[in-house]
Amino acid sequence: MQSIVGVLIILGCVFGGFMLHGGRFEVIWQPVELLIIVGAGAGAIVLGNPRHVLAEMWLQVRKVMLRKKHGDEFHRQLLLLMYELLQTAAGGLKALDAHVEAPHESELFKRYPLVLHEPKLLHFIVDNFRLMAMGKINAHELEGVLDQELEAIHEELSQPARSLAKIGEAMPGFGILAAVLGIVMAMNVVADGASTGEIAVRVASAMVGTFIGIFFCYGVLDPISNMMKQLVDEDLSALESVKVVLVTHVSGKPPLLAIDAGRRLVQLNAKPSFARLEGWIDKMQNPGDPDAVPQRRAGDKRAQQA
Repeated sequence: MQSIVGVLIILGCVFGGFMLHGGRFEVIWQPVELLIIVGAGAGAIVLGNPRHVLAEMWLQVRKVMLRKKHGDEFHRQLLLLMYELLQTAAGGLKALDAHVEAPHESELFKRYPLVLHEPKLLHFIVDNFRLMAMGKINAHELEGVLDQELEAIHEELSQPARSLAKIGEAMPGFGILAAVLGIVMAMNVVADGASTGEIAVRVASAMVGTFIGIFFCYGVLDPISNMMKQLVDEDLSALESVKVVLVTHVSGKPPLLAIDAGRRLVQLNAKPSFARLEGWIDKMQNPGDPDAVPQRRAGDKRAQQA
């Protein structure tokens, strides 16, 4: 809904202001100029990016258009999933094999569909639980490995937004390109002895190309690339939260304290309170008791006070 409102504001103010100033829409409707500019921009994106970047760009643009952001329910499912995995790991990391080897078939993972539908996050979780199960690794070593992995993920996820922003910066240039071609055509009709009125119409049509290029730069591609950057930061926030949970767990802290450490990395607009997190856990452990009161486990309480 917010995306639609933003689009309506841009279109209403730009084109509505033009018409209020006495302009006519058919004057700026130049499909050939539009074809040149948009086609050149699309071709530059395809030429300048490998296939996997184009695929990721398409996914991120879809997320922007659908406004798919991580809300309270997503973070509830992520934190509870991590809590259950840590509880299962308490009986030995080998107990996790049945879950992390085939998460889409695991009953544990199936209880958290929002996490299952995030492939990058899901792979990050299962791969690092596998890493922990493969051999003894201390918290410092695990943190170093995860920091390097997150840096690589951030670089890969940020590339589509950077590429789109560069094309946005080039759009005024493509607009000038279309305008120059229009001026060339106008000069051709001068040579053919066209009237002053026809020449003026041709020149005006050519100048529309400059307008289209600037409009696409600042009114379309720049906002989209900025929103893509915000979505990448949101995805990285979830990965950072998982990293902190794993490192805290490996350092010997109890599950509740490890989950609380991950909760603190959730973005402020969606971060649950510790009391709410406890309520989620107690409701999960007592699904048939609607009056269950969150009770902090004694060991976790002593660890948190320490």
